[in-house]
Amino acid sequence: MEFVQPIRSVEKLEHMKAVLRSWFLMVMGINVGLRISDLLALRVRDVQNRSHIVCREKKTGKKKRFPINAELREIINEYIKGKRDDEPLFRSRKTGSNIDRVQAYRILNRAAAEVGLAEIGTHTLRKTFGYHFYKRYKDVALLQQIFNHSAPSITMRYIGINQDIIDQAISEFHL
Repeated sequence: MEFVQPIRSVEKLEHMKAVLRSWFLMVMGINVGLRISDLLALRVRDVQNRSHIVCREKKTGKKKRFPINAELREIINEYIKGKRDDEPLFRSRKTGSNIDRVQAYRILNRAAAEVGLAEIGTHTLRKTFGYHFYKRYKDVALLQQIFNHSAPSITMRYIGINQDIIDQAISEFHL
């Protein structure tokens, strides 16, 4: 298993959205920070006329309640127009059921290659959410709680902040 990185550059994020066939997958992933398994399990009814996404995390079994902000609400409303409430939010064109994590990986990696990004995987969406959340609010304790991590150090390593610090320190170090 390869180690994946968050998308740190806002310009690269915008470029990914522009070239991504399933742009809504990326928009949801980077705005709600759910694991890909929980994101892909969502149905239209889980987001339609709701103020929060409520689900039980597959990995932990814990109940997760995540607010839908006004900007995301508008995007969701536009995306689900004409869809049935029992329809998967991320529907496979071939099967009609939810896309799986392998298909999500392929979708993200095709777009990443086109944009010139490496070390991209299904966790990239969640890590990107965490990275930008931390950069904006500098609240690792809150992010740790959002991610259900057991320690702040795990959260910092997960979102790539530790790597940023190491990279900067070593690039500026010389004897």
